[in-house]
Amino acid sequence: MMDSREESWARAVLEKLALETLAEQKRRRRWGVFFKLVSLTFLGVIFWSFGDFGSAEPLDGGKHTALVSLEGVIAPKGEVSAEHVVGALQAAFDDAGTQGVVLRINSPGGSPVQAGIINDEIVRLRKLHPNVPLFAVVEDVCASGGYYVAAAADRIFVDKASIVGSIGVLMDGFGFTGVMDKVGVERRLLTAGENKGFLDPFSPQQPKHLEHAKVMLQDIHTQFIDTVRKGRGSRLKETPDMFSGLMWTGAKSVELGLADGFGTVESVARDVIKAESIRDFTQKQNFAERFAARFGADMAQSLMNTLSRTSMR
Repeated sequence: MMDSREESWARAVLEKLALETLAEQKRRRRWGVFFKLVSLTFLGVIFWSFGDFGSAEPLDGGKHTALVSLEGVIAPKGEVSAEHVVGALQAAFDDAGTQGVVLRINSPGGSPVQAGIINDEIVRLRKLHPNVPLFAVVEDVCASGGYYVAAAADRIFVDKASIVGSIGVLMDGFGFTGVMDKVGVERRLLTAGENKGFLDPFSPQQPKHLEHAKVMLQDIHTQFIDTVRKGRGSRLKETPDMFSGLMWTGAKSVELGLADGFGTVESVARDVIKAESIRDFTQKQNFAERFAARFGADMAQSLMNTLSRTSMR
């Protein structure tokens, strides 16, 4: 049997162990709370960075100018795709309070197919809603495919320093045959169809392929020119280099009939449409689309998989 001193020592040890255990549990809880706060803060920063904190739209259903922004490269994926822009235009025209639509353009161009789809839809909507005008307002750049879209507007307004034009088409790429010869790399290309290797960057350029590419570009260029002539009509003061791919300032574009005058979104809404209240119908990418666009689809998929595994534990 233990004497009193041994019992006292054992009791003290047990008490100390119990206190240390309680203290360790408290530390774990504190660290758990800390890491949860850090995780929530991190997620909050992500949502904030991809969020849209613009000015609130009027929701009273009153008369307004509908705004649709076309900003960036026109491409199948992204905010400036035909899908997003056409959807926004349809919503703007269908709204009972819309007195006129302003298409704000800041674009160097992009896909001729996507630009053509948007142009066609503007023409259709203007016929469907003859009492709702659509005006294009150019801020910094309205070039190539951006101007292809603008040509469908009732009128085009610019700033005197805007860049307008670039009515042309290009197809670019690289040829690596010289580099391959220097480093001793042999290209092994197997095809079924004599022209299946059309413009392959790792094979010597064939004259007949080059000529075929020029014909395709000329066809698209002709479509572009016809669209501009149809949209601008007698306002266009054609010059020999108008459709050469050159660009002009906003001031010069007014002289050439590529634009109609000077204005901003606010001035057009106030002075032309006579509806100073502006409602933004621009369609924004959702969180998943923005995340994928900024960090890449693979990283987004990896994160989704990780979150999925975590939630199932």
